[in-house]
Order: sequence, then structure tokens, then C-alpha cells
Amino acid sequence: CLGDGLKAVRHVSIIGRVVPRGRPSGRPGVIIDRHEAVKMNDVTDAIESAFFAELARVGYGRLSIDAVAKRAGVGKAAVYRRWRSKLDLTIALVAKFAVAAIDVPDTGTLLGDVRQYLDNGLAALSHPLARKIIPDMLAEATRNQELAAVLGQSVAEPRRAKAAELFERAIRRGELPADTDVDLAMDLLAGPLYWRLAVMQAEVSTEYCDRLATAVVTAVAVPSRGEVSYPGS
Repeated sequence: CLGDGLKAVRHVSIIGRVVPRGRPSGRPGVIIDRHEAVKMNDVTDAIESAFFAELARVGYGRLSIDAVAKRAGVGKAAVYRRWRSKLDLTIALVAKFAVAAIDVPDTGTLLGDVRQYLDNGLAALSHPLARKIIPDMLAEATRNQELAAVLGQSVAEPRRAKAAELFERAIRRGELPADTDVDLAMDLLAGPLYWRLAVMQAEVSTEYCDRLATAVVTAVAVPSRGEVSYPGS
């Protein structure tokens, strides 16, 4: 009958998204209307903003769900309905923005791709919150093995996989040798910019990024198994 058919439906649509019935409203069998969905999205946005503000203010070690909820103007239950713990909240949001920050469109050349990568990285690392959060998270990961393991799986590995695509495209285009050391190339790509911004806390100009992009492409283009001659050798 119709009643049995409705009970068998396991999902409802929220503004074009298919979600489990009753979630995230927590009311099984209730179809969420557009107004309520927008309201829930607003709450989620508020929690995300509060999380990053608190993480930058006190660091991961002193971060609390209570403080995040208070800054967001919501109850703790609103946070726990979306994330199970402080660790889950941290990994989900850090990964969401850290991985998206290095999206690089195919510009058609390795130099263009590298330059765009640096522009994206500069924008992300120059953000006032990022300049406080990134060093703190790296330091905390040396003390917290669980955090380090999850950060590696959810943030570091996806970021490196995206960066690898940049060099693999260049290999397919014939701009780089087939035996290019992609792992080393990724270190050359990300290391200098991070060191200058996050460690030295120095400013980075457009001209610096131009020179860095050229240096990275030049270094990576050297055959990885070639002999290198040093002056006087």
C-alpha cells in the first residue's frame, strides 16, 4: 500500500542534495523544507567560522567544543550533530579547506600550472588565520600521534596527490622526462613558499613567485638519473 511504500523510502531531497531521511534534522521520517535547510546551512557556516577563529586564538590543544559553540551562537548539540568529536571537527574542516586551496586548472604549460599553484598557495598561506593555524597544527601533530595520522591521511596525502597531477600532466605533454622524480618535484614546489611564509613570516611578492616558478620548472626538468658535474670536480 501507499503507507508501506513511503516507509520504504530511505532518502529525501534537500535543495538538490540527497540525504538520509531525518538527517541532519534528527527527526526520522520528517521531510525538511527549503527554509529549514537554509537555516541548517547557516548554522553550519557559523560553526565553521567559529572553529577557525577559536583554533587560531588558542590552538588545537586548548580548543574546545564549548568555545566553538559559544562563538557560533549555537548549542553544543548543534556541533555534535555534525561532528562526533573535536578531532572529527578539526580534520573535516581543515581537510575541506586545505585540499581545496591547491586546486590548479590545466593552463596548458608546466610553468603556467606551477605559477597558478603558487598563486593559490600564496593566497591560502597569507590568510591571517592560516598563518596562526598551520604552524600550530604541525607542532601539535608532533605531540599527538592520532592527530598526526589522521592529518596525514586526510590532508597531506590528498594535497600531494593533487600536486602530483600537475607534474604528471607535464610528463604526458612531453615537457618533462618520463623518469621525472615527481616526489622530489612536489617538495621543490611546496617547500620554498611554505618556508618563507609560515616559518620566516616574510612577505612574498608577485616577482618572487615568478622567479620561484621558473626555478622550480628548471630544476624539475633536469633528468633525474643524469650525471651532475660540479665546478672543480
